[in-house]
Amino acid sequence: MSALFDAANRGWLVGYVITVVVVLVVVALVLPILILAGSIGKEAKMINDSLTESVHNTAALKGLHSTIDHAEVIVAGLARGRQRLGG
Repeated sequence: MSALFDAANRGWLVGYVITVVVVLVVVALVLPILILAGSIGKEAKMINDSLTESVHNTAALKGLHSTIDHAEVIVAGLARGRQRLGG
């Protein structure tokens, strides 16, 4: 009877062993991916914070075009004044 019991359950035992091996392999492959994804998420937050700070630091450059336009008007006026003075 013992031999019959072992033969009948051998397939189940092999199936369970294969299942455990497959699950361990999947965990071994997915775990490093999840760790890397977490690391990328942390880096992305730092990059986003840096870009937000850069936007704040360069906000004054929005008015640069009007400053350039005013400077061109001033330079043109100085050039006209120079011509009128004979220089």
